[in-house]
Amino acid sequence: MLQISELYIYPIKSLAGISVKEARVTPTGFEHDRRRMLVDENNLFISQREAPQMALMQTAIEPTGLKITYKGNHLFVSFLTPPPVGGDRGTVTIWDDTCIAEYVSKEADQWFSSMLGINCRLVYLPDDTKRIVDQRYAPENAITSFADAYPFLIIGQASLDDLNSRLSEPLPMNRFRPNMVFTGGKPFEEDTMACFTIDDIEFYGVKLCARCSITTIDQSNAARGKEPLKTLAAHRQKENKILFGQNLVHKGDGIVRVGDTIKVLKLNHEERFMVTVG
Repeated sequence: MLQISELYIYPIKSLAGISVKEARVTPTGFEHDRRRMLVDENNLFISQREAPQMALMQTAIEPTGLKITYKGNHLFVSFLTPPPVGGDRGTVTIWDDTCIAEYVSKEADQWFSSMLGINCRLVYLPDDTKRIVDQRYAPENAITSFADAYPFLIIGQASLDDLNSRLSEPLPMNRFRPNMVFTGGKPFEEDTMACFTIDDIEFYGVKLCARCSITTIDQSNAARGKEPLKTLAAHRQKENKILFGQNLVHKGDGIVRVGDTIKVLKLNHEERFMVTVG
């Protein structure tokens, strides 16, 4: 039996995530997940790739907003901001996408700029901005937030266990920043999960996740290393991309809870989904 064992939300892109017991599914992914991100002076998104210390910025969801903590300093971002439609907006860039976002507040901009030593602004993805995912892989008009590419990322615990059996020092799941983790099944079983349900919500596996240097950043101290990319490259590399985890889109809404059962309805054995496990 495949069963949800962990759930994560990342309220601000590339900041520390939050482990939760349940999460509400919205059109762009889990509620609050990556609806906010930091951009530089050119409105280009900023991540741990450029500023690894972002990993140490802790986030907490409170009844009326987000609390961000870094080295004893605190910032509160109200859910009542950003401004209503027609407020202060700009075009931001995330990878190959450009979209309209709202600037949250000057206070947030000053706080993050001071903490990171980078001139930056905090932006929010409003409901009327529809960021379409890559149509080569996903159903038409599927949308996402400020996630790299898709609304959800799922990883099997067995996959991490397999990887850790090859490493001299095991790594925690937070290196891979998933939204959903499940137990049961074989290593890399998520690779072939073409369609599955959790309660009445349908999820579709659309593309294996190509991993980047963020996986080499220790999320507890922001130190960089070579693993897990060095080890994964030996048996999880295809077309010069290192693959770990499955990207998902979905149909329907509701709440996903730790302990929920995953019911696989369809497997995909196409070549692009299958990676040889050595």
